[in-house]
Amino acid sequence: MLNVPTLWTVFIVNFLALGLIWAYVTRSYPKFAAARFWMASSFIGATGAMTALIRLFVASPLPLLVGAAGVIAASCLAAMGIQRFYDRPVSWRVMTATGMLSLAGVVFFMVGFEHMQLRMLSYTLGQALPLVLALRLLLAPPEGRVSPGARLSGIVILIIIGIFAVRTLGNLLGHDFSARAGGQAHGVMVLGLLFLSMTLNFGFLLMAMDRLRNEVADLALLDDLTGVANRRHLLQRLSEECARSERSGEPFSLLVIDLDGFKAINDTHGHAAGDACLQHFTLMAQTRLRPGDMLARTGGDEFCVVLPSSSLREAAAIARRVLDVCRQDAAGCTTRDIPIAISIGVAEWDRGVGRFPDRLIAHADHALYDAKKNGKNDFAVYDPAPPLSPEQPGLGEATRKFA
Repeated sequence: MLNVPTLWTVFIVNFLALGLIWAYVTRSYPKFAAARFWMASSFIGATGAMTALIRLFVASPLPLLVGAAGVIAASCLAAMGIQRFYDRPVSWRVMTATGMLSLAGVVFFMVGFEHMQLRMLSYTLGQALPLVLALRLLLAPPEGRVSPGARLSGIVILIIIGIFAVRTLGNLLGHDFSARAGGQAHGVMVLGLLFLSMTLNFGFLLMAMDRLRNEVADLALLDDLTGVANRRHLLQRLSEECARSERSGEPFSLLVIDLDGFKAINDTHGHAAGDACLQHFTLMAQTRLRPGDMLARTGGDEFCVVLPSSSLREAAAIARRVLDVCRQDAAGCTTRDIPIAISIGVAEWDRGVGRFPDRLIAHADHALYDAKKNGKNDFAVYDPAPPLSPEQPGLGEATRKFA
């Protein structure tokens, strides 16, 4: 025999434990805003259930109303946590209006006009509508990839809504599935909702773990100072582009960029000023790159730009744009500003590079060396043509300049 008060007690204990887990997540990851909503949902849901239990010992309907308000608020907060997880604006007005209208219906059909079926319908709508509004984000997220935790949460919400529908239909057909009636049918529903509510929070935890794992993975591929890709990410991307080009024969290009005189900036103005120059250059360069181009910092003052599906001439045009924006910025510097000058080497993938990114990097480095040898603050491109005989000087230079 299922004892409903015991089940509600289990519900309270479990949701207090879930609230503590979310409180720990909130404390450990303060920027993870969704955890605050899910923490509040767990604690308020436990408080509502705890208050509803007092109805067993008090004749007043007030504990039941307060308990219903707590459970409805818990559903609203859980849905707002889903919205916040996907960086959607939290619908405070919509959720508050839904909760207040639902609770007003419960009050009216309990105190003003006693009608169990309509009271349960109002209570059910207050629980179900917020979850229905958030369901689309779980099953069709904006980024297009449904994580295992989101899929689990979406399935659980669908099952919960199904149980709500069965309960509402049963009440409308004359069966009393309310807490006041008790009985085994109500106990089975409470047990099912208890299990599903815990599973829903487990799905939220999986979503949080997936998000945090992705953030850690992103941090492992990003440069701490500038926020662009680091050397590891660059090599991964170059390996992918080399493999793609070897299969399709479509070329891509690489820029290797070096800040001229960067050591002198550090020695004269300090490392903080040098870091500021690196960050400023990163922002300037990104304004001249196309969507899909990848800027990476490979070392102190060294950067690379991967240019997918770009010929040598297209890459030279982009190198010119990056160089021009740095020259314009340097021309506008005042006595307190530090001008930035750069040299760029440009190279294009060919069959000789194959699947080996280091060969392409070596070609771009070779062109960078020529750019520096020609006076710095300029760019040069790598020409794979072998040098001709000594009697024909200049026809087989390793690099050539694009106007």
